[in-house]
Amino acid sequence: MYNDLLFAVDTNTKEVIVSESPKGANKVNFIERINYNDNEILYNAVVTLTSITKASNFDASVFKSMDKVCQMLYGKYKK
Repeated sequence: MYNDLLFAVDTNTKEVIVSESPKGANKVNFIERINYNDNEILYNAVVTLTSITKASNFDASVFKSMDKVCQMLYGKYKK
């Protein structure tokens, strides 16, 4: 599986964008787009992850926890 997954949401197309970036690298490799209808739970989790980054009282531990949830949901989706 992938090492360091990155998640983003395209609200125009209602898709989760999944990418990966090896540790220490400045390069991001696109993996796939997942439509909202294909995995509604992952989409909503990534929306939450994104909203955490925009919070005025950003908490890195909350972000890391939510990121782990997104990683787990994506892993289950791929199985």
